Amino acid sequence: MTVGLFIPCYVDQFYPNAAIATLQLLEKLGVNVVYPMNQTCCGQPMANSGFEHLTHGCNELFIKNFSEFDYIVAPSGSCVLHVREHLHDENQEAKAESTRHKVWELTSFLTDVLKVEHLEARFPHKVGVHQSCHGQRGLKLSQMSELVAPGFSKPGSLLNMVKDIELIPLNRVDECCGFGGTFCVAEEAVSAKMGKDRVADHVSHGAEYITGVDMSCLMHMEGILKRQGSDVKVLHIAEILNSTP
Repeated sequence: MTVGLFIPCYVDQFYPNAAIATLQLLEKLGVNVVYPMNQTCCGQPMANSGFEHLTHGCNELFIKNFSEFDYIVAPSGSCVLHVREHLHDENQEAKAESTRHKVWELTSFLTDVLKVEHLEARFPHKVGVHQSCHGQRGLKLSQMSELVAPGFSKPGSLLNMVKDIELIPLNRVDECCGFGGTFCVAEEAVSAKMGKDRVADHVSHGAEYITGVDMSCLMHMEGILKRQGSDVKVLHIAEILNSTP
């Protein structure tokens, strides 16, 4: 199997270690990974702002870069969901549809495609898990707490394979952090208050790290933590799963 590694632009620019960890983790698991050098933004910021009609160039380039791979994997639930639901090209719609169905968020790919049952990783810290809205409600990476149904968490199942990690409880396990893409720009006061509430839940339970599948949510909370002078750090889940035993 050959996987195309799709790295969101904000990860590429601000959190390259998350991208590197994703690559290394997939290679440890025996996957042949290729990184298309000409990839750019998937177009989600424009679509979120009401300008999806201007994303044709992003869609066309995404198809050109990734359509020939067996799978496409990204360390970002929100970008994956955007591509799955919004990748279209009137000049090559069949290819666009085929490409949409190949895109996977990292933890879902590990659990549902590779069916990983063991990881050689160790992370001796107290960790809070943030369930991003796109991943939880769009990609069904974990169960929503308000539903009367059996609980599950794909990120949680993988983190439980990591030696010496302590996953802390939270009062509100699937509360939004307030980032919401361009929502944090248009409604910054509401966004910041939501982020402070989300951070407080983790901090009050003794988290040393906050992790999740979306670096964008973690970036939002990291800004709040730094402004509060907190020692709590954020870390993409790939970096924990790829940690040295």
